[in-house]
Amino acid sequence: MIYNSEYFTKLFTNMMSEGFIVIDKDGIIQIYNDKAKDIFGISHNQQISHGKGQIKKGDIVIVGDNSLGRDDGNLDSTSLKCLGIEDENIQKGDALIAVGLLHQPGVPPIYKYLKKENIEDTFKLNTNYLGINVGVSIDFVNKIVTIEVDGEKFSMNYINAIGHMVLIDGRTKKMKFYQAQGYTARGESINDILKGGQYRAKGENTEVLNVIGKNIFEIHPGSTTINEFYRVAKGENISYIDQFKEINGFPTMCTLMAVDKDGKRIGAALKVEDISEIKRIISERDEALLDLERMEGQLKEEEVLEKAFPNILGESREINHVKKLALKASKTNSTVLILGESGTGKTVLAKSIHQNSRFKDKPFIHVNCGAIPGTLLESELFGYERGAFTGARKEGKIGYFEMANGGTIFLDEIGDIPPNLQVKLLQVLQDKSFYRVGGMEKVQVDIRVIAATNKNLEEEMLEGRFREDLYYRINVFPIWIPPLRERIEDIHLLVDEILPRICREVGGEDKRISAEAMNLLTKYDWPGNIRELENILERAINLSEGKAILSKHIAIDVGQEETNFKGITPLKEAVQNYEKKLIQRALDHYDGDKKKTMKALDISKTTLYEKIRRYEI
Repeated sequence: MIYNSEYFTKLFTNMMSEGFIVIDKDGIIQIYNDKAKDIFGISHNQQISHGKGQIKKGDIVIVGDNSLGRDDGNLDSTSLKCLGIEDENIQKGDALIAVGLLHQPGVPPIYKYLKKENIEDTFKLNTNYLGINVGVSIDFVNKIVTIEVDGEKFSMNYINAIGHMVLIDGRTKKMKFYQAQGYTARGESINDILKGGQYRAKGENTEVLNVIGKNIFEIHPGSTTINEFYRVAKGENISYIDQFKEINGFPTMCTLMAVDKDGKRIGAALKVEDISEIKRIISERDEALLDLERMEGQLKEEEVLEKAFPNILGESREINHVKKLALKASKTNSTVLILGESGTGKTVLAKSIHQNSRFKDKPFIHVNCGAIPGTLLESELFGYERGAFTGARKEGKIGYFEMANGGTIFLDEIGDIPPNLQVKLLQVLQDKSFYRVGGMEKVQVDIRVIAATNKNLEEEMLEGRFREDLYYRINVFPIWIPPLRERIEDIHLLVDEILPRICREVGGEDKRISAEAMNLLTKYDWPGNIRELENILERAINLSEGKAILSKHIAIDVGQEETNFKGITPLKEAVQNYEKKLIQRALDHYDGDKKKTMKALDISKTTLYEKIRRYEI
């Protein structure tokens, strides 16, 4: 008998004691061995079995969810209405325990929820519902969710978040489905099931989900590790050995490597070890223990950032750095300068800093300096006395600075302020006082100033359009928001958050985006950033007639972005590579002395520090 190479590859990888996954340059799964399927719950041999099926009207639904909306298919208060739960106080991140009938408004549900800021050690519900004894408990200390039905227990462990569910047939009162590890990969999250999604059978000799040929994001959507995996397959140089990672809620030790052929990137490989094996040797590995402690500290920090900045979407390293700076900025009274291209979310960040500051209960005044004619800008900013000029109100008018007194004034597009007003603005920033147009009495204000611009203010200074002293006065605490093309791994999370919101705003039904359409979004350069993403998604919603958004509904052209002649590096990338090498060479030459480096390169302190951060020098 003759066996081909594919047979031996499958045989060899299935003999491995670790999970092993290989994807090609388009993110399509080529190898996914049996151990990986075991780790992520794709293959099942549970003692408790049930057949495949679908939820039906009148079925009893039991839910235990430690963090609503996080690992349950984006479950929210709207999704719960099918169980008769209509409570707008239930919000994302809250813990929820619920028992209810599907689409039976005459039978009220039994539920309770716990706000995310009031999490306790344990959260329980014990009741008799339609003759069935039901117990649900969420153990936040040991991180276990248990659902008990007439004495039979169904338990699931978790790391960060989990959505546990058991279904009881409304007619026979028998268990017809229970949640198990790997539900994300199988498309069996709570929200998937409630919306009528098919669930697979469990038990011995049940059919194993075939993942070969599928896109990696269909099996493992949205995690940082899988995003890195995909980026390596596309050509980025990221690699590590035995790092603690979480994938689909599973704690693992991962090794990531590129797959090259003839000097050309053709894919990537990910080796995954079950954390249970790591736990057995953790006492002998102090370094592993330190890694776990560091991870716990990182998770706590992420929870703080998520709570402080729920409107700043993204989990990439770049956007988390922005959140950390914003949190620090919110705790000071210093002037903040937000830099970034149009559409990156400068206004959202400014509002978030204000909402986390001591000024949060005071006014937040947003002034778009570029939208106000230069002849009117002074009177709009500082107000005027009665009779100050022809057409002025008889009673005079207070300006935006007085409106913001006690709170925050956000000077958006500050680079558009005419030079003659820059002097007066500098005085306000220095003395917190000014004169109204036509006024003789000095007005004192107590305000926090946040400024933003999409311009390069250093170039504006060199061209004489922006005062140097004003620049240094507003550039006390700079925060640079990276463009979307530099954090493509956030696309999946952004779409998951933005798409349902736009569906609600346009008044249509909820829609999902296909893997092909999502891949198209990740290949685009996004010159308009998040604002452009929102517009493209809204257009796609209007173009799609069914519940799915396909690639043909995405109105973008990625042809030029994909063009890359053999042996030729794109100009932007080449410039960045040379810039990084030049800065590194100068720092090495001056033994890390940044002052000498700045002088030798003829750049400002702000520019040097920003490029050191951006290039991770």
